[in-house]
Amino acid sequence: MFLLKLAAANLIIIACVLLGRRIPSLGGLIATMPLISLIVLAWLATDRPGDGALITGYTRGVVWGLVPTMVFFAAVYLCLRRGMGLSVALGTGGALWLGGALVHQWLLR
Repeated sequence: MFLLKLAAANLIIIACVLLGRRIPSLGGLIATMPLISLIVLAWLATDRPGDGALITGYTRGVVWGLVPTMVFFAAVYLCLRRGMGLSVALGTGGALWLGGALVHQWLLR
């Protein structure tokens, strides 16, 4: 089962990369779809049937996790628009995401 899950996740990532080469905005849209979250939700539900607290906690984490993720992508986008290199943009976005993720976990305890 683990290998099936690994293969499915990798196929989605590869599809996003291939599509992103041709139509970058569509590749980005598909990458941000709740597709992976839905797959994880389904796997959690099948791994631990009837565990409503697990599913509720997971979905709450997804909803509030969107905030640091949006901060990450906004920072990367703005850095790239200002002519910064990709590594600087990713480093800035990653640092801001990490700060947001720490706040996320602190608030959701």
